[in-house]
Amino acid sequence: MIEALLLAAAQPDPSPQPDCSYDLEAMLALSRKEFDQTLPDGGWRALYERGCYVEAAELIRAWRHEKRDHASILYTHEGQMRAYAGQTEQAIALLRLTYKPVDEDANFGWNHYMDGTIAFLEGDRAAFDRAKARLEGIGGSPAGMVYGDGRPATDFKWPPNLHVLEAFERCWGKSYADVYSAPACFAEDGEDS
Repeated sequence: MIEALLLAAAQPDPSPQPDCSYDLEAMLALSRKEFDQTLPDGGWRALYERGCYVEAAELIRAWRHEKRDHASILYTHEGQMRAYAGQTEQAIALLRLTYKPVDEDANFGWNHYMDGTIAFLEGDRAAFDRAKARLEGIGGSPAGMVYGDGRPATDFKWPPNLHVLEAFERCWGKSYADVYSAPACFAEDGEDS
């Protein structure tokens, strides 16, 4: 018994805490593109990549307030980080701020994606199924769409974000973070990941 306790005590910590430090002044000096759209690890995304979801959310909030920039994508990304961290109510409140006017969203489906994401976070399967069906019914195409760096979005799956709702559907009941971290959730039917 004592031997087992000593062995357990001698084991290294299986999950060391990530380094979530960052230079706030440097982050606040970044432009929106540098702070929010530099992939894979520019701005707040460096914290995300290290698993520092609460810190990433707080940084996005601080940057938004400092810059007085209330672009909906910032609310989306803060909401996503809060969902990753398990701060579900805060995530939902932020995601609700990102809805587009109906006429602007008619051929894109952002609102359906948000409806589905919020329904997933709330565990409301009926609302989720309705939102996913509406997103699947979106017309249009990615023709003319470009990525943030100006490249044509020739490989863009249509409708946008349907693959995320499909992942939520495949892994219903898991946490937001668990879905995003499980390749099997994003595997298309019949694919192994």
